Parts: sequence; structure tokens; C-alpha cells
Amino acid sequence: MSVEIKKVNTKKELDDFIQLHYDLYKGNKYDAPNLYSDELETLSREKNPAFDFCEADYFLAYKDGKLVGRVAAIINKRYNEQWNRPCVRFGWIDFIDDIEVSRALLKTVEDWGRERGMKEIIGPLGFTDMDPEGMLTKGFEELGTMATIYNYPYYPQHMEQMEGYEKDNDYVEYKVFVPKDGMPEKMKRVAELTMKRYNLHVANITRKQIFGPEQYGRKVFNVINKTFANLYGYSQMTDRQITEYVEQYFKFLSMDMLCLIEDWNTPEHDVIGVGITIPSLTKALQKCRNGRLWPFGWWHVMRALYFKKTDVVDLLLIGVLPEYRAKGANALLFYHLIPTYQKYGFKWGESHVHMETNTAVQQQWQYFENEQHKRRRCYKKTL
Repeated sequence: MSVEIKKVNTKKELDDFIQLHYDLYKGNKYDAPNLYSDELETLSREKNPAFDFCEADYFLAYKDGKLVGRVAAIINKRYNEQWNRPCVRFGWIDFIDDIEVSRALLKTVEDWGRERGMKEIIGPLGFTDMDPEGMLTKGFEELGTMATIYNYPYYPQHMEQMEGYEKDNDYVEYKVFVPKDGMPEKMKRVAELTMKRYNLHVANITRKQIFGPEQYGRKVFNVINKTFANLYGYSQMTDRQITEYVEQYFKFLSMDMLCLIEDWNTPEHDVIGVGITIPSLTKALQKCRNGRLWPFGWWHVMRALYFKKTDVVDLLLIGVLPEYRAKGANALLFYHLIPTYQKYGFKWGESHVHMETNTAVQQQWQYFENEQHKRRRCYKKTL
């Protein structure tokens, strides 16, 4: 029987769209399922500020009357204009191991994009770079993170069979081992020299200052905007997005797992580097039935966040302004954070995704024992 594609038009269909991932990955040891409430907010036109400059529709695939796949079709107008690239993105793609299903889903996005004058299809990508991106191609037996996509090995196998699809960009991820005691000597020397020579220092701030008139939360994302400006898939965050992310990232963040670097040569002690890290929530999220915190999921999430009952720390956002990277500011971030990781007993950190060509970011792991353990790909096709 052929595949039937249906556009999501109702709340029930959107619920089915979100629920499919939980059903498809039920019992998987490596997937980090998002909370249902987070998915609903991201996909909501009323709540997600990315819809100020994005257009999107969601589609469900049925075969023999059974829901077997999903995909989002997205146009990020800010990105397309900034990079002069008229492209449609495919994201939130999931499907059973049936090439007929995956082909039908991608064809739907292709046709949707063509109708709107797009010349390329790229993905998997979200609305913005702050959403999970890239299809996993290596590391299927490695623990996933809440900030990345996990998918079965047959996903990229299907993509390789798709006519016209080719590599657009590859990301790599690292497992970075926390020193059991002490500090890597080379990193210590670089960090201490950086403080002395360039007058860069760790900011000692309170949670109140994140949300208060000092607006440290906004300063963090202003740094991210400048740091990520020229990266693949990135579009500048708007003021409304920054407001949303400040609330999202800092509401439950342990302040000792946040590091901000300031330049004391500037009158306002400008923030020039940020490190946002959290205890891994993957195991806790796996215990939230269908992505719900109730009735018992909340306990597992709180246990990970507040009692640090995990071996892993997720390095969510690490960013240093380009002009400060050669001055050793990255070393100063971890000079401050490593003692905290050792205090909590973390064994390793999971890096966020970065482009395989971004050797400057990869070099920051040179101070530690590390392993490049995951790889993921964004594909493209000319329409």
C-alpha cells in the first residue's frame, strides 16, 4: 500500500507528531527524548519567537492506516537573506525502516519548498541553530544529549539512497574526560598568563544579576550571536528570542556551572566569553514517560539537576569572541569550571556539535584526554 502524507492541522495531529518519536524510540538506551512541553512550545506558532521570521508546516506519514513517519518543512527567512541561499529546511524527521516512507516525507518537503520558490533543500535543521541539527552518522552506541538529535543507523542509510542528496556539512562531537585531580599543567599556565597579560577575569555573578538590571543573561546571548555569526546554518537571534532563551537556559542552571569571562580593560567589563554547562539529563529524560514530568519524571530531572547524580556534564554553549580566542580565553573558561566538575564527580563532558572544519574549537580539547566519538551530517539537494 502506498504512503499517505497528511499535513498537521489540529492539536490532536500535532500531539501525534510529537508522540511519534517517543513511540519509535521507546526503550532505546541512547536517545535523549525532549520533554513534551518543550517540543510543543518549539513547534507552536504562538509561542516560538522564531516564527517572527520563519514559515513552517508539519507532515505525518501513514501506511496501512498506521502512523510511520513525520517531518517539518521550514523556511528561515533571516538565514536565507543573510546567506543569499533560498532553501527549505527539513527537520524533526523520523520514520520506520521503510525507504518508501522516508522518500515520501522528503518529497513532501521538496514540493513544499518549490511552491515557495526555494532552490535547495537542506537538513536536518531546526528553525534556528539553537535547535538540534544534523543526522547522526557515527556514535549510535553513545549516550545522546538533550541538545542533539539521536537517530537509528538506518536513517543515513536511507539518505545515501536518495537521488540528488549529498553532504552539505558534517559536525563532530567529543567526549572530553575530566582530570581526576588537579589541573592540566599547560591549561593552567595559559589561563593564568591570560589573566595577567590581558586583564581577563571570571565574572562572579549571582542568579539575580542574570535576570536583573545588569542583564547578564542578555550579555551571554549577545556573545553567542557574535561568536556563531559565521557558522553553518546560523541566523542572528532577535531580542525576543534572546528573552526566551535567557528564561529557558538560566531558570534551573547551577551558577557554579556557568562561567563568564570579562575584559577588565573595558569600562563596562564587557563579557567576551561564556560557558553554559549542565549535568547530563539524558538518563533522567529517558525516565519521563512520553516526555512528561508527571507523575514521576520530575524527580529524576531534579535529581540530575540539583544533586548531580550523573557521570556526565553537557557542555551546552561554549563561546569566545573571535578576537579573544588566541589570547587563551577558552583555557580560562575551563580553568574555572574543572574544579566544579571534580567536586561533583563528573567523569567526562559531552561537547556540543561543531563543524568538522572548525579546528579552532577542536583545539580547546587539547588540554584533556578526549575522543571524537560522534559525527553527524546535514544533507542538501538542488530543487
